[in-house]
Formats: sequence, C-alpha cells, structure tokens
Amino acid sequence: MLLNDRIKAFSELGKFLNQFKNTGYEKVSHILANDDFFDKMTNKITSAVHHNGWFTEENVIFSIQQWSNALTQNNLTEWLSSYTIKEVKPKTVGIIMAGNIPLVGFHDFLCVLISGHHVIVKQSSNDNQLLPFLASYLIAIEPRFEQSITFSSDKFKNFDAIIATGSNNTARYFEYYFGKVPNIIRKNRNSIAILTGNESKEQLNALGEDIFRYYGLGCRSVSKIMVPTDYNFDSFFEAIYSYHDIINSAKYANNYDYNKAVYLMSNYKLLENGFLMLKEDTSYASPIATLFYETYDSIDVLNQKIQSDKDKIQCIVGPALSSENIEFGQTQQPSLSDYADGIDIIQFLAKIN
Repeated sequence: MLLNDRIKAFSELGKFLNQFKNTGYEKVSHILANDDFFDKMTNKITSAVHHNGWFTEENVIFSIQQWSNALTQNNLTEWLSSYTIKEVKPKTVGIIMAGNIPLVGFHDFLCVLISGHHVIVKQSSNDNQLLPFLASYLIAIEPRFEQSITFSSDKFKNFDAIIATGSNNTARYFEYYFGKVPNIIRKNRNSIAILTGNESKEQLNALGEDIFRYYGLGCRSVSKIMVPTDYNFDSFFEAIYSYHDIINSAKYANNYDYNKAVYLMSNYKLLENGFLMLKEDTSYASPIATLFYETYDSIDVLNQKIQSDKDKIQCIVGPALSSENIEFGQTQQPSLSDYADGIDIIQFLAKIN
C-alpha cells in the first residue's frame, strides 16, 4: 500500500465520521460502505455511552467530529508533506492506550498506520467500543489494512517498538518491560491557563470549554490557572456561568459534593459557584469539579516556574508568555501535528526502520 492509498482510506473514514454530529445523524448516500456501517455506528456510539458513565453522547460525538474535521485529504497531505515517508518493510508497533476520553489513542493508531507499519493495540477497558469498529470500517474500504491491525488483551509479543500512555506509576512498569525497544512512554500531564486580568468575557467563557469538556479528564483539559496576585475572580465566575448545567451530571455532582466535603473538613479556603471549586494549590492535577489556581508576581518569574515544570504540562492556554500558546477554547481541537508531550511520533516511527 502506498502512502496515497493510506491517506485516501483515512480521508474516507473522515467522511464517514462526518455524518455523526451533535446536531443530528444524517446518512449520506455517497459514503463508502455506508449501508453496512451507518446503523452499526449509531449503535456503537450508544454502547460507548453506556459502557462508560463519563462518556456522554455529547462528548463522544464531539470527539468523533474533531476527528472528522482532521481526517480530510488536504489535512492529511499537508501534515505529512513535511516528512520524507519512504515505503519500507513494515515494523510492528504496540500501542497501550489510555481510556480517559473517547478515542484518546486514535492519533497514535493513525500515526503508525499512516507511516506504513503494523499496529497491535491494547485498549483501556474504559474506551474499547469505538476504535475496533472504526478499524473494521478502514478494513472494509481498504482490505490491505487487515494484515496491519491487531487488537489484543494479552501481553505484547513480537513487536519492534512501543507507544504507551499511562500514569507516573504505570510508566515505571512500562519502562521496565519495554525499555529495550524503541519507545514513547507518556506519564501524567495536565494543562494550564495563564490569566493577566485583561481577558475579555468572551475569552474567559471560551476557557470554560477548556476546563469542562470531557469533565476535565483529558491531559489537554485545563486543570489549573495562573493568575496575578490579588486577581479578582468575579469576572471569571460570571463568564463561565453558562457551563452550570454540568452539575446536572450525577457523576460530576457526586465528585463535586465529595471533594467539597473533604476540603471543608480540612479547612481549606475555597472559592466556588455551585458547580466549580477553585482551590489555591501548587499541584497541577486537580480533582474533578475542582480547578487549582496559583498566583504570580511577574511574568518572568512565572515563565521560570513553567520552564522548570515543563515535563508536567501538556498545553498552555493564553498568550501571556508566548504567541505560540493555545487560544482560549481550543485545547480540545488539536491539529494532526499537535503531538502529545511534544514528541513527534512520525519522526519516531521513521527511526525504527
């Protein structure tokens, strides 16, 4: 299979996914293999929602739509144009996926296959409904993928490289077992936003998307904000009020109530508005329904702190430090070249040949 064949197959997958939107599902006649897969996809979405209480239909469809937007012929071609991808003897790459948000491991899956390699996937039980079905669609429209895709629940055997995502604890396990082969091993990371006090209401409202999408469970979810000393939070709370319906989720509300009780019993100082708690904390990984904050006196000092903690940070929202930082509201809309932990997977895969 040539690179153009692989690009075409994934772009057809993008067209297929584009039928499933939060505004409704609409079957399009010219989509390849649609008669066999459209109704099954609607059932798989329902299965994903029922399988994991954090995977609401809105969030599952949001993830599907992001991948639909990314998987166009133009996007795929432009992304890969900066690499020299030679047709090589395929290697076998094992991927151990997290399960915190829907289709969280799809980018790794895409990178391995688009590079011309074989993949063995071990999924988290929290997110194991959608990807095998999407793989079956790929195989239906491009049968040569069948020999390149394997899903396994057992220990990996006969692999040439590993991409593994987990916690700081599981990373030690991964490093022990997979340290002798080329590997990418990801640990805990969280995202932050930097506020100056000069943000508009629209920017702060958009920040709510970065905080609340996927209930804050993604590594690209903002779990902490950095604010100037004596920052007034009134404007922030007013701007994010439109997200207050999140408290109607029983799982989220239970976490809110539990964490609030723990904080109050521990005599922690809290700011809260009935659906989000703000707690001053130097850590980055905040619990569900909690947003940590930390104050700074100068941008220079803040920059030094962020540089020293860069291995703990996935995304930085807000232009205060750099024009390259992510705009408010955009953390959950990464491009194909936005690699987790900043590690270029395509370059990594090119070196295992």
